[in-house]
Amino acid sequence: MPSAGTHQLPSPGVDPRQQFGRDGEGAARDALRSCGYVILAERFRVAHGEIDIVARDHETIVFIEVKTRRGRAYGGGAAAVTWRKQRTIVRVAEAFLARARLSHLPCRFDVVAVDWPTGQGPRTEIIRGAFDAR
Repeated sequence: MPSAGTHQLPSPGVDPRQQFGRDGEGAARDALRSCGYVILAERFRVAHGEIDIVARDHETIVFIEVKTRRGRAYGGGAAAVTWRKQRTIVRVAEAFLARARLSHLPCRFDVVAVDWPTGQGPRTEIIRGAFDAR
């Protein structure tokens, strides 16, 4: 796990951007756990997409998209979750709920925006109910 202000060096053959995203997911996991979320799955993938983190917040299943950025030049992490990405996340969430037999529980879609300027530690913002399934 990277310490504050640093992220891990990528393994040979790993794109530095992918490593930066993984480090952001680690910062997001830490923030979510500190807020009482219980992580159920990471990088849950089906044929038509992936969800970064699936967690439980009390009795609610939460599907979480993590967006890590060096700065807010392009609107910050949350702005990157387009309607197309939302639609994909909803479809993948439906597959998770069916596979885990949890369709009877309420669910929510959150975004964790990780702002991680070069040479500084990550700052996370959990946006609860960032979008809905409609």
